[in-house]
Amino acid sequence: MGLTLTPMTEQELGRLREPLERLYAEDLVAHRGLTPEAARERSASQLRELLPAGAATEGVLLRVARVDDAEVGWIWVTLPGTAGATDKAGPMRAWIHNIEVHPAHRGRGHARRMIQLMEAELARLDVPELGLNVFGTNTVAIGLYRSMGFEVTSQQMAKRIDPAG
Repeated sequence: MGLTLTPMTEQELGRLREPLERLYAEDLVAHRGLTPEAARERSASQLRELLPAGAATEGVLLRVARVDDAEVGWIWVTLPGTAGATDKAGPMRAWIHNIEVHPAHRGRGHARRMIQLMEAELARLDVPELGLNVFGTNTVAIGLYRSMGFEVTSQQMAKRIDPAG
């Protein structure tokens, strides 16, 4: 049996929320220079803002990926016209907030298949475009997204300043 996506339950979101909050905070520290405390607060705040009703938040597609009975990962997409998508790229673009393949299941094409299945769901909803952000150091993900036809639409750059001058 191939990979399938099923709607995420509130219990599944509860289990995945803390690791998501922690990992995003770690990325904010590493890539945006926030303190660990500021990063954790920003991560928690964004999750509260983007998922005010949890798994039942309107305009949010939270899906769990399964192969047979094994959970292999999950994906979170916000539909156009909702706060989490519109502030990213305009009224016609859905937005991938997170895609994760659990470590034991990586390297088997599951992320690619999750995106393909999500694209099919978005097509049925007449959504014409899908966007995402990726940290510049995540070369594996960048390669995947490029191979799937994603194109760079904006770019941020940063440079750390040595306080000693």
